Amino acid sequence: MTIEAVVFDLDGVIIDTEEVWEEVRRAYVAEHGREFLPDSQDRMMGMSTAEWSGHLADEVGVPLPAARVAADVLGRMAARYRESLPLIPGAVETVRALGKRYRLALASSSARILIDQVLETAGLTGEFEVTLSTEEVARGKPAPDVYLTAVAKLGLTPEVCAAVEDSSNGLRAAGAAGLAVIAVPHGVYPPAPDALAQAALVVGAVTEVTPEAVGTLR
Repeated sequence: MTIEAVVFDLDGVIIDTEEVWEEVRRAYVAEHGREFLPDSQDRMMGMSTAEWSGHLADEVGVPLPAARVAADVLGRMAARYRESLPLIPGAVETVRALGKRYRLALASSSARILIDQVLETAGLTGEFEVTLSTEEVARGKPAPDVYLTAVAKLGLTPEVCAAVEDSSNGLRAAGAAGLAVIAVPHGVYPPAPDALAQAALVVGAVTEVTPEAVGTLR
């Protein structure tokens, strides 16, 4: 089947925020006298807001309700975005180029408030027919929910959609949903081998996700 739509992840694909997320959450946890577990960062990449805030409250031990943890951390992230939006070089141009040939959607683990702010600041709001946060579906990545829902909102099937992802859990989610997966491995947080194996195409930078490259899938 021919690819008809491309579904983008946000963090690590359009904006380089994985290190910002880690910095903000580590500082928040430390302020409450706790430390990340050895696998906390890897586990939280791709989690929904409810899932990662629950992890920090219930497993890391931040002595506050998960809802309060989420509100505090999201407020700090929004403040960082207002100071400086860490767009990945060429990401905006890549989205616009693909949008001329394919329908576009966004499936992100970021909260809705952050998705909307990023797209507005980057001038990309009008490029996506569908934008979806994992907080708006039952389960975060690596579960396929956010991709299956995004595809359904486009009125398409996974077989005619491609996903652009960077993280292990994102790659697993897109693969489990049945999309053709394009991996853009993050330099600091490279995906696990089993996750990378989900990819039909692996590129070195998001700028390599061209209409021509997507056209080779399937």
